[in-house]
Amino acid sequence: MLDKNILIGVTGGIAAYKVVEVASRLKKSGANVRVMMTRHATEFVSPRTFQEITGNAVSVDMFGDAANFHVAHIALADFADAILVAPATANFLAKAAHGLCDDLLTTTIVASDKPLLIAPSMNTKMFDNPATQENLRILRSRGAKILEPATGSLACGTSGKGRLPEAVDICAAVEKLFATGTLSGKKILVTAGGTVEAIDPVRYIGNRSSGRMGCEIARSAVDAGAQVTLIAGKIEVTPPPNLTFVSVESATQMREEVLKIFDTVDAVIMSAAVADFRVKNPSAQKIKKSDETLMLELVKNPDILRELGTLKKTQVLVGFAAETQNVLDYANKKLVEKNLDFIVANDVTAEGAGFGVSTNIASIIWRGGNVENFAKMSKSALATKIVERVATVIGRHG
Repeated sequence: MLDKNILIGVTGGIAAYKVVEVASRLKKSGANVRVMMTRHATEFVSPRTFQEITGNAVSVDMFGDAANFHVAHIALADFADAILVAPATANFLAKAAHGLCDDLLTTTIVASDKPLLIAPSMNTKMFDNPATQENLRILRSRGAKILEPATGSLACGTSGKGRLPEAVDICAAVEKLFATGTLSGKKILVTAGGTVEAIDPVRYIGNRSSGRMGCEIARSAVDAGAQVTLIAGKIEVTPPPNLTFVSVESATQMREEVLKIFDTVDAVIMSAAVADFRVKNPSAQKIKKSDETLMLELVKNPDILRELGTLKKTQVLVGFAAETQNVLDYANKKLVEKNLDFIVANDVTAEGAGFGVSTNIASIIWRGGNVENFAKMSKSALATKIVERVATVIGRHG
């Protein structure tokens, strides 16, 4: 980020206070930061706060910056190497999607041809509203990067999707705008989520995987310039855009889809939580409740990762070990037995590292015994590190 010029647009959402830390982090990373604020945004955070953090005057009004710029919106657009809008309200998304220019922020965006990153933040129902989703689709189709909102408690007193991501994650997304294309021209296969093994048409055997880690890896690989195929079982997050998405249910179906393209890819990152067993004879009809004990006969599922390890030629093969004890020992054993290039291991019982959360605490274990231990970080940040290492190994293979 050294000497990169970042223009931040702040709109009138309660999460505007979080953007102060974003500006601070970007400044500390070496970037030159300027801030534009809508008039409503100044009701939540004072422009002087951003001015003190960035060392630059803050722009609010279309015609209020004559002392600093000849034509403010053109000068700001020319300054920027990238534009971040955070928080982005539903009102801003509607205006940006349709090219309305009724304030300094929207006018500057229309005058810019630089990368645009938008971080929406609003009430869950507002985010899910078909109009908002259509506006997001339009913006994506025009090349804007959309940072998905986080899920949790909202300022309005409800809980759901709509929280502005943490500052560290927003800054990581800004950095990705300047990715060097380390996987440009490469084909990457990522698996994600948990497989679903039917008991009957209603019930199934599954696991707690949300698919978030795999989707973040796929997103990071896309950002690195790769042609990505994401094969996913049951997931609780929206698949990233700009990739080929294949939805499956069972381990058998996942194996079939993986093997279809394995010979054509440069790397496989198997982050899916594939069920080890399935029901031998699933019922064709819903099993009715009774006072009797229900006995299910389970049979072993195919070990997709082991099979890929025997088939691989020049492909980079990465596995995951989600453990509850003896993490490094089990991961090392899996690394060798399945012929992996490296394995990502974590203790799912550790706070901030289990299923369904946005963070992880992991180690990367390499052939030869080298281990990289990472402190708790967002799954997005960990995904970037994993993809960087995949790119390094591919580079070694020539």
